[in-house]
Amino acid sequence: MTQNHELCKGCGYCILQCPKDALSLSSTVNRKGYNVVDLDQEKCILCAICYTVCPDSVFERVEA
Repeated sequence: MTQNHELCKGCGYCILQCPKDALSLSSTVNRKGYNVVDLDQEKCILCAICYTVCPDSVFERVEA
């Protein structure tokens, strides 16, 4: 799973839906002034729920 932090508005929909708590709101602020979501790759199971619920297309599922 990859992220484009510049598209993130920090809405947190993905954080609420992640079954593995792999997502969290970070203190990093993007160029638009939003705190962005961080993804813990170790916890991520590639279920793509974050990809599905994100209204801003921040996530991209990448096949290995």
